[in-house]
Amino acid sequence: MNRLCYAAFLPAILGLAACSRPAGTPATAAEGPRRFAVTAAHAAIRTVPAGFDATGAFVADESSDVAPLVAGRVIATPVNAGDFVRQGQVICELDHADAQLKLDQAKAALEQATAMLNQSQWRIGHNGKGEFDPNAVPEVAAAKANYESAVAQAKLAAADAARYTSLVSTGDVSRSTAEKVRTQQETADAQAQAARRQYEAALNTARQSWAAVETSQASLAGVRAQLAQAEKGLADTTIRAPFDGYVSARPVAAGEYVALTNKIATVVKIGVLKLQLQTPEQRASQVKVGMAVQAHVAAWPDRVFSGKVTAINPAIDPNSRVFTVEARFENPGAVLRPGMFATAKVMLPGGENAVFVPRTAVMRDKTTDSFQAYVIENGVARLHVVVPGEADGDSIRIASGLSGSEAVATVHLSDLYDGAAVDVRQ
Repeated sequence: MNRLCYAAFLPAILGLAACSRPAGTPATAAEGPRRFAVTAAHAAIRTVPAGFDATGAFVADESSDVAPLVAGRVIATPVNAGDFVRQGQVICELDHADAQLKLDQAKAALEQATAMLNQSQWRIGHNGKGEFDPNAVPEVAAAKANYESAVAQAKLAAADAARYTSLVSTGDVSRSTAEKVRTQQETADAQAQAARRQYEAALNTARQSWAAVETSQASLAGVRAQLAQAEKGLADTTIRAPFDGYVSARPVAAGEYVALTNKIATVVKIGVLKLQLQTPEQRASQVKVGMAVQAHVAAWPDRVFSGKVTAINPAIDPNSRVFTVEARFENPGAVLRPGMFATAKVMLPGGENAVFVPRTAVMRDKTTDSFQAYVIENGVARLHVVVPGEADGDSIRIASGLSGSEAVATVHLSDLYDGAAVDVRQ
């Protein structure tokens, strides 16, 4: 409420105060006005840290609407709203019979694929380690040895044929003998060619067998992926808390069927809370990250909560002409709750003068929903509407309504009225 509002309300308040004079107030001027004995105290001006006021609401540091990863029927909900949960703690169990059957099926498929791979490897003599060498396959090794022997025999036969041919020209052997040796050479060459083809056939067979091994390996990898998926499907039927926090809502119960879009529970982290302050745009140049913030909430009227500005929204709302300042508050004991409305003061560098009076000098008028103080002027009580600020011990700051040079009444405020004659006691 600004000063103009105070000026508007003051006549009405004064009128009400005048009408509420105690029964002992004299009815006629001849009897003389009643005088009230009061104790007065002088207002004090103190230098306090500078700042500006803002309002906002606390929100959780983290809030998660936990949804299921698989659809199913709820069989257990071991937590309730208000419970504290640890990260990974079970908050809901879904029926896992179908997921267990799929897992068992995947395990059986894995055993079958493993057996097929082992059989394929056994056929080519591979132990599953290292790279494949077709020449290490027993059939290939035997064909290779036979081919190498045939090549050696062919080379020996060729040498004999050449030697016998030269002997025919000298007359040392007959032509028929040389022809016989040449025939043996041709036979050896033919045998070498046959051995080469057998060796190549064995190599092709080994490579085909290795392809079968690779196919079995790929099938095994696919089955392992299916097994991992089945294991995840079973694990997903158990829904766990994503972080340490409190359960603020748990809308499902045992027996319900939930889909992927259903909310199982809401978990909030409130060890630290964020206060989102709505700040006028004219403060945009003053607010900086790291500034101290003092907040008050209705649930704890006598406590001051301290935090720091951690984020400033760079955009200003074009309709309300305000921007959001976010401050973080440590919340040991969880005394602050998400959603609590707070009035806060953002502390600026430097200081400012403030007026303080004793707490007993300020009273609340329920009729006008205002705060009032009586200023003693020349033996007369004058009613002032004031706006109280933060308390400091037995004193309270007056944000508006007093200048700091006044003496104010501290006792019998409910008996006084505007214009009442008073005697000030020391």
